[in-house]
Amino acid sequence: MAEKIVIALGGNALQSGKSDATAEAQLKVVKQTCEYIADISCKGYEIGIVHGNGPQVGRILLASETAKDVTPAMPFDVCGAMSQGYIGYHLQQALKYALNKRDRNIPVLTVATQMIVEKSDPAFQNPTKPIGPFYSEEEAKQLQEEKGYTMKEDAGRGWRRVVASPLPRKIVEIGAVKRLWDSSIVISCGGGGIPVVENADGTMEGVAAVIDKDFAAELLAEQVGADVLMILTEVEKVAINFNKPDQKNLDKLNLEDAVKYIEEGQFAPGSMLPKVEAAMKFVRAYPNKKAIITSLDKAIDALEGKTGTVITFA
Repeated sequence: MAEKIVIALGGNALQSGKSDATAEAQLKVVKQTCEYIADISCKGYEIGIVHGNGPQVGRILLASETAKDVTPAMPFDVCGAMSQGYIGYHLQQALKYALNKRDRNIPVLTVATQMIVEKSDPAFQNPTKPIGPFYSEEEAKQLQEEKGYTMKEDAGRGWRRVVASPLPRKIVEIGAVKRLWDSSIVISCGGGGIPVVENADGTMEGVAAVIDKDFAAELLAEQVGADVLMILTEVEKVAINFNKPDQKNLDKLNLEDAVKYIEEGQFAPGSMLPKVEAAMKFVRAYPNKKAIITSLDKAIDALEGKTGTVITFA
């Protein structure tokens, strides 16, 4: 049987920090990303794709709010749904072409995915998830005063708006994803899924939050019975003492060491920390399976055991 992999794509797989945030510039990055994903598919792996949406949903929201005097601003969950649509469209267009070039005829599709979160999740009291563009400290303070946003400094790169990041509890469309898995490459849980709460009468309603896409990918990996949870980011390996003279890259990471490093504050919240925590959650659920954190261009090497950080139970 082919190995099943759930791939979580980081922001750098969808957009370059060096170029403009236009649709054309993003599509160019996505096309390159899909070349790597097509290569993984050609190795015989069954794959499902999850992607982030932080910068994109932030810009959709910004555009919506800027034009509010002309047309009503859309709520945050609707902006999230819009981002799933256009990022999914870019990915499926580019990936289908990359697969066709390799004589691999597999359908690629996007499922607009709702993710149930709990109203009582403590994350709503402590927003941590960065969204949208970077601002100077001065601009950030102005936004805090004018719009009531929560703004935080983001790993030395500038200031960003932060929103709640509740834990994903249930993928509403999981039945559809499972049914499609065997015959297609499914892009689902985009941006972590559209966050919704389930009411007592069975109805659902959207909430203003961004679910961490790494946790969403982990939940998907559990539910489809994936063999590997693969979290792709900007770095080839997880490191301790990151960006310091004594930085040490990790080839392997077990749960015991991961807990110790987290207690030492080795992994930045909103950056590497959720990736490591999602990987830990997966191997706790499946002690005989593994998670891999690596960069997009090293994905195949990492699957073949040549690089990346492999997270295991013991």
